[in-house]
Amino acid sequence: MKSGNWVLVMFVLAPVFVAVANAQGVSVTVSVHTRDNLQRAVEVAKPGTTILLAPGTYEGGLAFTRLQGTKDHPIILAAADDSKPPVIQGGNSCLHLSDPAYVELHNLVLAKGRQNGLNIDDDGSIETPAHHVVLRRLQVRDIGSDRNHDGIKLSGLDDFRIEKCTVERWGQKGSGIDMVGCHRGDISHSTFREGEKDGANGVQMKGGSSEVTVRHCRFENAGGRAVNLGGSTGLAYFRPSPQGYEAKDIVVEDCTFVGSMAPVAFVGVDGATVRHNTFYRPTKWLMRILQENQDPKFVPCRNGKFTGNIIAFQMDEVATTVNVGPKTAPETFQFAGNFWYCLDSPDRTSRAVQLPTAESGGTYGQDPGFVDASKGDLRLTADSPAIKFGPRKDNDTRTNAPPKASR
Repeated sequence: MKSGNWVLVMFVLAPVFVAVANAQGVSVTVSVHTRDNLQRAVEVAKPGTTILLAPGTYEGGLAFTRLQGTKDHPIILAAADDSKPPVIQGGNSCLHLSDPAYVELHNLVLAKGRQNGLNIDDDGSIETPAHHVVLRRLQVRDIGSDRNHDGIKLSGLDDFRIEKCTVERWGQKGSGIDMVGCHRGDISHSTFREGEKDGANGVQMKGGSSEVTVRHCRFENAGGRAVNLGGSTGLAYFRPSPQGYEAKDIVVEDCTFVGSMAPVAFVGVDGATVRHNTFYRPTKWLMRILQENQDPKFVPCRNGKFTGNIIAFQMDEVATTVNVGPKTAPETFQFAGNFWYCLDSPDRTSRAVQLPTAESGGTYGQDPGFVDASKGDLRLTADSPAIKFGPRKDNDTRTNAPPKASR
């Protein structure tokens, strides 16, 4: 049927149904229900193609190179039924995208990858990064082993968004999300839980990463360092070539942290802001200031800002508030307007809070008034004295309410 410039074509490729709408060849929908269907659909995908995966389990180890849409017509891989998301399971990586551009993944489960759940990289071409990728409502779980294995591994990815994802149980020395040389990224409304208590990270940005924001997320015992701002990267892996820092211009805001040996670590970073978060019962330190990359060309870890946060800790769990390592510049850090409360000894709060520089406008020793901390509900009561501190409301949710656990 043809009318004006519009064409509607419908045909069947094996069990793959394809509908093409629009004479320019964009706006294509493909429904698949087997692994072979999926591979074939991706091989012929053009800008504007949406591939819908039927409910069921698909064998992992899927790898696709140069899957590239356009700004106006991205390529989308998504669940056909949002209430029954398809499971891509197993393989060294459940799914690996090399050099993608304008690609979106929606409502997929990635489980039991031997090394990584989702791997996205620039295919080794540092000068031409992968770019414009959206990850929305992914569930990534039970990934890796006792090694450096990640739930989501990103290398050389620019201009990306990660929204409403859940990452649970990843490699004991890896990260829920690991970023190497990633730029202009936004991670929001996501949950990270049950990382290994000493060696793992919830979210890590290093290797020259910059302009990354983590906001309105929840971290529940998400590794020894729930957020690792920086890290230690071999010089050959930096994207672009080393600029004198592991990470720069990072923001962590409006998040909730429960547990972790150190919820926040500044590691070889040149400028990072941590503001309006809630930290509940860190198990050793609130934060660390470290310099793990010892190359003399790198600036000392510096220029961190810590403002507007709520910190509730126990004296018998926290060794010291801030752990400062050698070859850092703690004197460049700023602390202002934070709300501190020692749960087991409120009157000793101010003495227990030891910072590398003097704080301005801090509040000490008042109960913040959580709704029900014993059940993980760290929202504030209406009469809370900390109502102006911690996560700010947005149009989506107040993330210090405990989310439902995924199965």
